[in-house]
Amino acid sequence: MIQLFAFYLFATVTVLAGVLCVTARNPVHSVLWLILAFFNAAGLMVLVGAEFIAMLLVIVYVGAVAVLFLFVVMMLDIDFAELRSGFARYLPLGLALVVLLAVEIIVATGAWSAGGVALNRTAPTPESVPNIQAIGILIYTRYLYIFEGAGLVLLVALIGAIVLTHRKRGGVRAQNVTQQNMRRPQDAVVNTQPAVGQGVEL
Repeated sequence: MIQLFAFYLFATVTVLAGVLCVTARNPVHSVLWLILAFFNAAGLMVLVGAEFIAMLLVIVYVGAVAVLFLFVVMMLDIDFAELRSGFARYLPLGLALVVLLAVEIIVATGAWSAGGVALNRTAPTPESVPNIQAIGILIYTRYLYIFEGAGLVLLVALIGAIVLTHRKRGGVRAQNVTQQNMRRPQDAVVNTQPAVGQGVEL
């Protein structure tokens, strides 16, 4: 009974938060509704026994992606009125994509229920093994090369972002750390004894 109540609570809040995330006029409010939707989706994952996915939702999506969206929205001066100006022009295309995705979901659900896939829904791992341990075993044995390849792709993206950020720009005075460390106090400080009423010559 408690599990059923928790499921309907998390599911209702997730759907409402998703709708409010899309329909909110303030972008900051949209990001906050998105964070609420992620938290409740993590609760749903805990109910079905997928603790690893719930942890990913909280740590990766809420802790990194959603917070990054929030800081980007708050720090950048974006004219959202200009962004919404073309909403009516792209509305037919958006509705067509919504209908296409809905048809794909219905077809996939029907194939899952009626096809041969529905005959083997149980996981190949024993019940005594937690799902986090089972995922770790698969990643580091069967899908090791794919996992390493994904890490290399992220590394290349990180290096590319650093190279684009630290490109050489004209008219910028670079800092010479070696020259600053080698400078003696006598080169930076000059002791003078001016007479009374006489200024200091620079």
